[in-house]
Formats: sequence, structure tokens, C-alpha cells
Amino acid sequence: MSRPESPLKPPRLPFFYGWLIIAVAFVTMGIGVNARTAFSLLFPPIVTEFGWERGVTAGAFSFGFFISAIGSPVLGRLMDRHGPLVIVEAGVAMMALGLFLAAYVSAPWHLYLTMGVLVGGGSVCLGYTGQALYLPNWFVRRRGLAMSIAYSGVGVGSILLFPWLQGVIVDSGWRAAAVAMGILLLAALAPLNLLVRRRPEDLGLGPDGDSTAPAAVAARPTNIVDHAWAAIDWTLARALRTARFWWIAAGFFTSMFSWYAVQVHQTKYLIEIGYAPMYAAWALGFVSFAAIPGQIALGHISDRIGREWVWAVANGGFVLCYASLLLMREHPGVALLWFMVATQGFLGYGLTSVLAGVVAEIFQGRQYGAIFGTLMGIGIAGGALGPWLTGAIHDHGASYAPAFVLAIACSIASALCIWRAAPRKVRAVAGRIGR
Repeated sequence: MSRPESPLKPPRLPFFYGWLIIAVAFVTMGIGVNARTAFSLLFPPIVTEFGWERGVTAGAFSFGFFISAIGSPVLGRLMDRHGPLVIVEAGVAMMALGLFLAAYVSAPWHLYLTMGVLVGGGSVCLGYTGQALYLPNWFVRRRGLAMSIAYSGVGVGSILLFPWLQGVIVDSGWRAAAVAMGILLLAALAPLNLLVRRRPEDLGLGPDGDSTAPAAVAARPTNIVDHAWAAIDWTLARALRTARFWWIAAGFFTSMFSWYAVQVHQTKYLIEIGYAPMYAAWALGFVSFAAIPGQIALGHISDRIGREWVWAVANGGFVLCYASLLLMREHPGVALLWFMVATQGFLGYGLTSVLAGVVAEIFQGRQYGAIFGTLMGIGIAGGALGPWLTGAIHDHGASYAPAFVLAIACSIASALCIWRAAPRKVRAVAGRIGR
């Protein structure tokens, strides 16, 4: 006769299923986010074919972000109500339809509808926002590490997809490239995301592979620092009345302004200052590839030292990235280019590993989805403004320099805002418990 299993011994199933959920998110991010980011590769041939102003053309990407910003609070409420399966699959369908229809673009409003509303709006369902609405439920002690592994799929996807997509553009044109990306998105992600679930409790499991037995739960050390704050039943209305909410909102807005401004305009800028188009495409891909070890390392470190420190380091990466871009116009060279790639990817993209943790540790509760969705809506508005304003500044003065300086200021401001929000003062990360 086999001995009964101790209630304190964590079963294997929750541990396995939690990491299976992370693996699904890894692939979804690798294809879904890069299907939206591919606009940076489509941007030069679209401008060349139609002769539209850069601000107008880049505005399609920004318009998609505004749609995402408006829809994010609603997305959070829908996630709280229906779970990730419905939301993510809807995003897959929207993005695939937008990419297919992009092949028939002939006027700016066509681009805004396809690459903006459908691709941009659909990406929020299966990208950083959509994944962050349910993945934190599966991990607590290893939250930063788990989220960073899931988000590192963007880097793997970029290094595989961008050179391939650039080759399709060169051989068959940007319209064929959009259709090819749509086929890949639909065929890979629609069946895969049938596996997702909202939280381990829905399957009778616990986060971090822990047992849900009462004795096991009682034995776990608490990470709560401010018990009065953590005891509040946080609704969106209550969160909106706190200073912490608005510090996070400002931090998200300014960081995403810097992030997406360089992401959209980097390829065109590098081509302008003398780099070959394929070389510029590889640089864009290697930014996300460099993010793979950076996100995982910074996510793990954030579980040890805290989210604010990693947020500050990541924003410092964007400061160095923009400073490198400014220097490259006068001093072009391989060393400075790869320094820019490393600081943007390895450090800057580390923001993603703590996005969900910052909010979950302050506003954890039954309406976390609505709160996070609203904050990401504000952040996405910054991501929408960044590419459009950067393009408009260039169109006005024929230079990216003022826009790059503005982005540096935004990155510094973002680090200060999250430090003021202080998630460490509400819940300690695993490495700080008991100290």
C-alpha cells in the first residue's frame, strides 16, 4: 500500500501546467507581438511606394495604439469576466484579418484601418497587456522570472521572423509579406491558445506549483508589508483615487513613449545615416534577440531585489540607446550600432519583466484586470504618441535629434515615477521576505 501524500508536498501537476501556460504565452508573444512590430519593416517600402509623409504613415501604427489604449480598460473587465481563452483568440482573429486586408491598401485610411485598428487593436489582446492580465495568477514567488520567460518569446520571434519577412519584402513586396505573416499567425496561434486558463485555482491547483491544502497555505510566509493597504478590496474606482495609481500611469506612459518611438523609426533612421536595409532589419531583430537574456536575467533579479530597481535599470538602457543613436549620425560604425542594440534590447526591454509585477503587488485583487487594463491603456497612449510625434518632429525640422532628446527625458521621468509608486512598500518580492 502506498503512503498518503503529505499535504505540504506540492503536486507535480500545477508546476507542470503553470510552465505550460508560460510556454504557450512564449510562442504567442513571439509571433503576435512581432506581427505588429513588423510595421517597422513595412514602413520604408510603403513610404517609397505611395510617397506619403512619414508622420502620416507612422500615424497608422500610432492610431492602432490609441485604439488599444481606449480598449485596454474594457479588455481588463472582459478578462475578469470571460478569461483569456476568448480574449486571446479574438485578438488572433483580428490581427490575421488586418494583415490579410493590408495587401489591398491604396489610401492612408486603408492603412489606418488594417494595420492600425485590426492589427494594432488585436495585438493588445494577445500581447503584453493581454498576457499580463492572467499570467501573474500562476506565479507569486517566481513572478518576475515567469513573466520574463514568457515575454522573451518576442526576442526569439524577432530574430527568426524579421530576416525572413525582410526577404519576402525584397523578393515579393510588402503586400505579400503582410499576407504571409497573417497565415503564420492564424495557423500557429489559433489552436495553441485553446490550452490557456485564467488561474490555477480554476483547475483546483495553486500558484508556483504549491499545494492548495489548508495546512500548506497556512505554512507559507507572507510577502505583505503594508497590511492595511493589502486588506483593501481594490476596485478600479478606489485605485483611481490613489496617488500610486497615477504615479504608475505616468511611469507607463513615459516609458512606452520612448520604447515605441525608437522601435518604429529605428530602421528608417539607420538606413538614412548609411546602413543597408537588410543590415538595419537585422539590427531591429537583434534588439529583441538581445532582450531574451536581458529580460530573463532582469526578471529573476527583480524577484530578489525589487521591481523599482529593475525598472530604473531598463529605462537607463533606453537613455543609452538614444544617446548612441544621436552619436551614430556623426560617428557611424559597427561598435556603436551594436552598443545601441545591446542597451535597447538587453536593458530596455527588461521593462516587460516587471510591468505586471508593479501593478499586481500594489493593486492585487478581484478587479486587478480592470486596474491593469486601465493603466496599460494610459501606457499604450504613450506608445501611440511616441511614433507619431517623433515622425512629426522629423517632418517639421528634418531631424530626429529633438525627438530623441525628448525620449531621453521621458525615460528618466519614468524611472522616478515608479520609484514613487513604491510596490516594495506594499508587498515584498521573494528575495526580501523576512529581511
